[in-house]
Amino acid sequence: MGKLFGTDGVRGIANSELTPKLAFELGRAAAYVITKEKKSSAKIIIGMDTRISCSMLECALIAGMCSVGTSVHTAGVVPTPAISFLVRKHGFDAGVVISASHNPVADNGIKFFNSDGYKLSDALENEIEDILFNGEHLIPNPIGAEVGTKIVFEAASDDYVNDIVSVFDDRNVTFKGMKVALDCANGATFRIAPLVFEKLGAEVLVINNTPDGININKDCGSTHMDALAQFVKHSKADIGVAYDGDGDRCLVVDENGKLLDGDEIMSICGCYMKEKNMLKKNTIVATVMSNLGLFMMGEQNSITIEQANVGDRYVLEKMLDGGYSFGGEQSGHIIFLDYNTTGDGLFASLMLISIMAEKNQKLSQLNSKMEVLPQVLVNARVKPENKDTFASVDEIKLEITALEEKFNGQGRVLIRPSGTESLIRVMIEGRDTAVLHAEASKLATLIENLLG
Repeated sequence: MGKLFGTDGVRGIANSELTPKLAFELGRAAAYVITKEKKSSAKIIIGMDTRISCSMLECALIAGMCSVGTSVHTAGVVPTPAISFLVRKHGFDAGVVISASHNPVADNGIKFFNSDGYKLSDALENEIEDILFNGEHLIPNPIGAEVGTKIVFEAASDDYVNDIVSVFDDRNVTFKGMKVALDCANGATFRIAPLVFEKLGAEVLVINNTPDGININKDCGSTHMDALAQFVKHSKADIGVAYDGDGDRCLVVDENGKLLDGDEIMSICGCYMKEKNMLKKNTIVATVMSNLGLFMMGEQNSITIEQANVGDRYVLEKMLDGGYSFGGEQSGHIIFLDYNTTGDGLFASLMLISIMAEKNQKLSQLNSKMEVLPQVLVNARVKPENKDTFASVDEIKLEITALEEKFNGQGRVLIRPSGTESLIRVMIEGRDTAVLHAEASKLATLIENLLG
């Protein structure tokens, strides 16, 4: 069997690739590996998004974890960063989130956090896989009073809401007079995000906050921004915020309906944090996918932009290794490490709006430090077994070299495999959008013909 863990946990089509049987076995293996050194009864907290398959997988995970003697506390529907926060606050041995983030409803995923609220290391994930595939005989099967139990954690949402509100209360920030439009993607933020903004005094307008189990991310949220842009302009809101299905990322639109991606959000927040001496080592950790304009902004404002591989876990690793406090991805995963140990879409949006309120400026005014260079992304669908082989294909390497010579320093080509799908992402950046589209499509077609 192939490797289970990708860049963001275990993903697959629910009940086909990610089955209850696999979830049960994964629950047993993970609970054993994560808690085997604990002498007293171990405890793990589980949260999930709103997709219909979550309850099925939750039941299987709970059964697996309880079968090795672990107590499982269920938080219900909460954003991913809430689980990271709750693990640390309440001393859980691990946290689990059942979600496929921004993916369609048929997909689902299982990701783990350790006792410090960080996603598991590659080494620990590999150990879990080894136990699951080869070490079933090592996992204990307690009986009687030693069997684990399920406990409903009723205060989970309130704890997260109260904590995040207190952060901005302590900063004496008020959102009174601010009109905020939210797109909750029919996902995990559908209750919590509007409540937090209301508690901070904002006038809140909400769309896509009526999940029915199958409408998560459907033409809404951070991967479908057009409806929010129109809603903001129609309602004359000061800002529009769109979350993804599990709430660990956000994108925004300004009062004119113009989209701001994660790079632009980091530009605004990073400059503010530097001004307030909150930006450790005057450094932002971005990724290789970040726009060249972010690096130009850094040079102009004496901010160092470090690059990590794509994936918020790799951004976090570089932040921890370098002692940095702030970083994120173009896709909207923004990590404020002084507050939380993972990307937190709600906190990022609150931070951005608090800057607007403090400076009494519109978002379009704040977003003036970074020039966004045209960037085109085209996906090439390939066979799963070919996803990581493109770098060794001579025809692809020659085409990339020819493109880079053509741009002559005024653009770049970046090819990378998706961490969650059977895709190779072709990103080309430069000055002429028409040329970028043509070249990206041409290269993607070549990759599909060779590897699809």
